[in-house]
Amino acid sequence: ASVSCAPAASQPLELASFTENYVSVSIALERDSTGSTFLSATFTPPEGHHLYSKDIPINGLKGLGRPTLLELTAKSQMTALGELTESVSAQEPDFEPKELLVYPAGPVTLRLPVRLPSGKGWVDDEVKITYMACSAYQCKPPVEGKAVRVHIPGAEAFDSR
Repeated sequence: ASVSCAPAASQPLELASFTENYVSVSIALERDSTGSTFLSATFTPPEGHHLYSKDIPINGLKGLGRPTLLELTAKSQMTALGELTESVSAQEPDFEPKELLVYPAGPVTLRLPVRLPSGKGWVDDEVKITYMACSAYQCKPPVEGKAVRVHIPGAEAFDSR
């Protein structure tokens, strides 16, 4: 039997969820097996719809599309510790412009490594969400920089749950 000293990944702590313009979004805090803490957002578009890459320009490309983003606000109690990562790789679309990278149809999870505020208490915070869902025939209106209120634990509170 092998024994690891690394803490096991804990169950995600759900912070908020909503549906707007037919896309369901779920925001959570996660801990991986190395003990790192991540803020995550899972975006689930309607059947047959795709979302756009986190790496396209904030206003899209030639006005088309909007990036899928999970961002901390300027006043956030959390501190970003690295880059935003994606659960699936974006692909070149089968339409022009080819630089308008899209995720395959289906859910996409973005993760941002974060440091929680110190302490055992919980604090009110806010994150920003951006996305746009499109099918081959139509696009839903974009959601741009939507402020989502979250109630987050201090680092010690998250560690002890």
